[in-house]
Amino acid sequence: MNEHNHIVRSYDREQATLLDELIRMGQMAVAQLEAALEVVDRRDSSAAERIVANDEAIDALERQINHDVIHLIRRGPLASDLRIILAALRVASDIERIGDYAANIAKRSLALNLAPPLPHTRGLAALGKLAVQQVREVLEAYRNRDEQAALRVRQRDAELDTLYTGLFRELLTYMMEDPRAITPCTHLLFMAKNLERIGDHATNIAENIWFLLHGEAPLPEREKRDDSNTAAP
Repeated sequence: MNEHNHIVRSYDREQATLLDELIRMGQMAVAQLEAALEVVDRRDSSAAERIVANDEAIDALERQINHDVIHLIRRGPLASDLRIILAALRVASDIERIGDYAANIAKRSLALNLAPPLPHTRGLAALGKLAVQQVREVLEAYRNRDEQAALRVRQRDAELDTLYTGLFRELLTYMMEDPRAITPCTHLLFMAKNLERIGDHATNIAENIWFLLHGEAPLPEREKRDDSNTAAP
């Protein structure tokens, strides 16, 4: 093997390692999110505290990915490789935020556990299930560079927005009817917003898959339905 081929193969291995790290980071964030949703349902404060503490592991992996990206850039990548590297940085940032939102849900559950159980956690669970599905599917699309799967995730963000808006309205109505519910419902509102934002980050990853494959070519139009800022209860 000549020196050029050795360098190319070494660079390919480093890119493969970067992809593996990103997928592992994404799987950690999904596990955190699923665990956070479960502790809300179980009202398990001890488990919630563990989830909050585990967020540091995702942050540490993002730092490792940033280090690996800098190393790849120093190798003098081609234009196509630069797209891979830039997309990786963006995806790592989105995954880190997903992990943060999962930790925030766990933190809010600690406060929620101080109040009597609310029936609206079922609506939160439905929203969470869709958010988890979106993140899982977009990570798989990123692993496989699957443009069509990425566009489906991006399009389905409207469905998540619709669920969020419905829960938002329901919680506002409940708070108006029973002032004692204002504090726990406020925590649920923040948790629901965290899940809606997780959907946005899954959409960001989907759009970075498009960028990875097509550069700056315009994305197809999509629907967006989050009208909670203007929704009347």
